[in-house]
Amino acid sequence: MHDPVPPGVRDRFEALYLAHYRAVHRYALRRTDSADDVADVIAETFLIAWRRLDDIPQGEATVLWLYGTARRVLANHRRGESRRTALASRLRDELAAGQEAPLADPRTDAVRTAFAALAPADREVLALACWEELSGPQIAKVLGCSDTAARLRLHRARKRLAKLLGTTGEVSVMAALRGENR
Repeated sequence: MHDPVPPGVRDRFEALYLAHYRAVHRYALRRTDSADDVADVIAETFLIAWRRLDDIPQGEATVLWLYGTARRVLANHRRGESRRTALASRLRDELAAGQEAPLADPRTDAVRTAFAALAPADREVLALACWEELSGPQIAKVLGCSDTAARLRLHRARKRLAKLLGTTGEVSVMAALRGENR
């Protein structure tokens, strides 16, 4: 098998790694709280060292070069973490703004209670119709049954829900299931 690494390069890198791993590890460990971050800093620092092996000064300056590299890796990591934190915060705010605060409505509570009392098959067919807004043929595909069977299951589930709610109008049941305040 052909080794694409020129002769001696692997040995030079291994010697560098073995000689300075502990120093880079201590450097990173003192500057971050996470063991995962320490491992990332070490890995990236030595990856850069591998790529720039010919640029690394010899002697006492080697560890200083590695510290400088680790410092830049940490700075990049912190900037990235800051961006991720800001993005996560912005997404949380956007999601929270998009959600309407639920209004206390006894009808909605009654529907939730009645819905929970239904058999799982009834809850599923109603959820597909109301929450996912699927048509009869689409519900049939999801449930793996014929269109007629899906429509019949939906009709029966609506009737059972209406009975639990003590109403006869499917429109009010469906509106309540969709969260509409009518």
